[in-house]
Amino acid sequence: MLLDVVNVKTTPDFQLDLSFQNGEHRRFDMKPLLAMRPWSRIASEQLFHRASVAYGTVIWPGELDIAPETLYDDSVPL
Repeated sequence: MLLDVVNVKTTPDFQLDLSFQNGEHRRFDMKPLLAMRPWSRIASEQLFHRASVAYGTVIWPGELDIAPETLYDDSVPL
């Protein structure tokens, strides 16, 4: 089942607070991904906090995104 992200809020410690279309609110830790390409491009706070929602997932400038399934499966409930 595919769950779209409908809202994202970034935190100072490189986590994403996510709201999904089913009403769940979950937290995804980006820190492990920031050491890898292509996400290393957003390892600065200034760039990381430019996250937004489009196409049902979280995106950043430069055509960077994460699959909504990954965001859901690897996050924890808030």
